[in-house]
Amino acid sequence: MKNIILGTVLLTSLAGAALADGNHAKDMQDAVTSPQNAQINASFDLLAAHAHRNRQVVTFHLSTVGNAGKESPEATGELGGAGVYAYVWPTSLDPSAVGFEGETGILALAATVHPDFDDTPLYDENNDGKLDNDGDLWHSHWVVLTPTPSCGEGALAVRDIPEGTSPKLPKTWPGLPIFIDSPGYSPQFEATEVRVTVPFDQEVDLSGVNYDGVTAALKVNANIHAPLLCVTDVFDVASGDLSLPGNLK
Repeated sequence: MKNIILGTVLLTSLAGAALADGNHAKDMQDAVTSPQNAQINASFDLLAAHAHRNRQVVTFHLSTVGNAGKESPEATGELGGAGVYAYVWPTSLDPSAVGFEGETGILALAATVHPDFDDTPLYDENNDGKLDNDGDLWHSHWVVLTPTPSCGEGALAVRDIPEGTSPKLPKTWPGLPIFIDSPGYSPQFEATEVRVTVPFDQEVDLSGVNYDGVTAALKVNANIHAPLLCVTDVFDVASGDLSLPGNLK
């Protein structure tokens, strides 16, 4: 590991629509590819990042050497210091495209898992009638990443919301003091691939959007805030340098 610089029916139909446009094979040809690295856990060792769209519906994919989603952080029983694993698609979209304050950092889609806390208060992923005990299941977020020296030299964190400020946030913001959204798009895992299908508002211009693929670990600050959530390790970057070479046509 190296330190960083870094409901259901509707979603099923959206995924089908995105795949049905016949562009999937071409987009695989245009994928951001990454060489196999035996020193990286196979579940996080990226082979490709790619994305394709049907009008305003985009499906983001990551292909891995081993089974994607197999690994989870060890539970600690505490929020402070809790670990997070993530499959991430950094994009060139402005954060305002999904409801955040504009020009505030790197907008990234992420599939995450973290057994010590639940940050999807609107959804009951395990269908047990409780909304606050699902963090150990993979789920999706939009996050805004910014360079954060207090996380380490050259490190990134999910952008904090300073006390006393009220930035624009998405309607499905989960209430944490960071730039995070919990939109409820279910990550789909199939052997060595993870994908997330996202519908965008009609006014969002998706032509020419750039993207990359990253696998990473994050950690909640022991003090719970300032900053709250640092990227602590980058396992792999599809481009090798976070240059966002993927292009959404």
